[in-house]
Amino acid sequence: VQLVESGGGLVQPGGSLKLSCAVSGLPSNNYVMAWFRQTPGKEREGVSCVTQSGKTSVTDSLKGRFTASRDNAKNTLYLEMNSLKPDDTAIYYCAARDNWVLDACLLEDPDFYNFWGQGTQVTVSS
Repeated sequence: VQLVESGGGLVQPGGSLKLSCAVSGLPSNNYVMAWFRQTPGKEREGVSCVTQSGKTSVTDSLKGRFTASRDNAKNTLYLEMNSLKPDDTAIYYCAARDNWVLDACLLEDPDFYNFWGQGTQVTVSS
């Protein structure tokens, strides 16, 4: 199983960025996906997740600015980030939980997800 993130980089405050996560090798077609982020010394924080049907959840503090989406035909997860702030600087991780048939996803518990990407750095700075 491979999850490969891309699209990170340096962006100015107020700018936008779109991350991608290409998924391959999952044993099941029923899987939910999510984005988490982490900064040094802090726990991994849920950002947004999306179910197989496309139902999304966004952590309350990021609603209106961040949202995840997926293209099942391309086995790709996306994270659209707008109005970026310096506090959004972090490593962003893509995650997947396979063999999951419920139309719901979780952001509170990273351990819910059993596959992870290597992360991509997002830096918001002028």
